[in-house]
Amino acid sequence: MILVISSSLHPDSRSRILARACVDRLAEIGEPTELFDLAVTTLPPCDGASAYGDANVQDLSKRIQAADGILIASGVYNYDVNAAAKNAVELTGKAWTGKVVGLMLAAGGQGSYMSAMGLANSLMLDFRCVIVPRFIYATGESFEGQSLADESIQDRVNTLVEETVRMAKSLAT
Repeated sequence: MILVISSSLHPDSRSRILARACVDRLAEIGEPTELFDLAVTTLPPCDGASAYGDANVQDLSKRIQAADGILIASGVYNYDVNAAAKNAVELTGKAWTGKVVGLMLAAGGQGSYMSAMGLANSLMLDFRCVIVPRFIYATGESFEGQSLADESIQDRVNTLVEETVRMAKSLAT
């Protein structure tokens, strides 16, 4: 199963569009998937103590542990993934150990295209995740309303999904 995490809390999120495009592609290729949307299922702020026992945190941890691969969709703020994505990782910590992870970012401009590296480095170093060596970085012109308007971004979504599945299956054997 591939878990897709949409981390944006914005109601008109462009990164959520990327997450849904991944879910659609996974369905097309017959791969079991789940979408976990942080705008729908709220997580408490990581306090280093009682937040770990929250029912939604426990649920997300179980989903991460059960996943063969994980795709994270996030907006970019201050040259980094959004705080909700980082909070989710902090709350679920060891559940990420050894997972194959792909990243998708929606940003306002071209200048932050390397902003996924902080999260990628943390996942690699802290939890020994295998990061898919492709990621999606899309800016405003790639979207129209609630859908992708850029065929090259859709092609990259397809490639990211297929590479994540391939790597997850390869590492599971």
